[in-house]
Amino acid sequence: MKMQPTAVVVGVGSEEGLGAAVARRFARGGFHVLVGGRTMSKLEQVVAGLADGNGTPVQVDATNEEDVLRLFELASSPGVGRSPASVVVFNAGNNQHIPFQEVSSAQFEDFWRVGCLAGFLVGKEAANLMLPQRQGTIIFTGASGSLRGKPGYAHFAAAKAGLRMVSQSMAREFGPQGLHVAHVVIDGGINGARLKNLRPDAVAQRGTDGLLNIDAIAETYWQLYLQHPTAWTHEIDLRPFKESF
Repeated sequence: MKMQPTAVVVGVGSEEGLGAAVARRFARGGFHVLVGGRTMSKLEQVVAGLADGNGTPVQVDATNEEDVLRLFELASSPGVGRSPASVVVFNAGNNQHIPFQEVSSAQFEDFWRVGCLAGFLVGKEAANLMLPQRQGTIIFTGASGSLRGKPGYAHFAAAKAGLRMVSQSMAREFGPQGLHVAHVVIDGGINGARLKNLRPDAVAQRGTDGLLNIDAIAETYWQLYLQHPTAWTHEIDLRPFKESF
């Protein structure tokens, strides 16, 4: 009997968010998706919308190593008729404009824990799970801040740049062992619930197709998974056609 493949998506919130869109894309592709995030009610809503009910909600704080270990125990034994996870997507993150002189050490550390430490914890356990099979795909969600720091975003950029280096080091170490590690730079605003709630003015200003469509981003993640090992992408940047760079 052919086993159903399993994917893990960490950092899922609203149904109108990127994590949910990635979960939907992999479920549509035949995967059973472990949908990980902090709020169970949101996770259950996302799972309810997956193709053929191909999902399991898993409440997880990705900055907590015990939570991550528990998630990957499930990923290694996802249920009868399912194979251990062969795709892991790390999408956790937070963002907020704070002038440099107003950033507290606690805030700086919190952004680093969510944006970088959590990626390390998830990436480490993903590698531990996949290396024995010498195959698998690990994708990290990056941002403009992965490449450059802007005024008022030092705390965010430091975390995202650190995550980029984690993913780059993993790609160089584990690529030759069969693991495809990719980093996706999201260079622009995402047309999802977070931006709509926090900055509706920015959404209106950007106009039609001025923000990244979550399903379009998710399709890129799917295509990264499909890539042949002789032509892997490590890093790709995505932005609306209206976005300057």
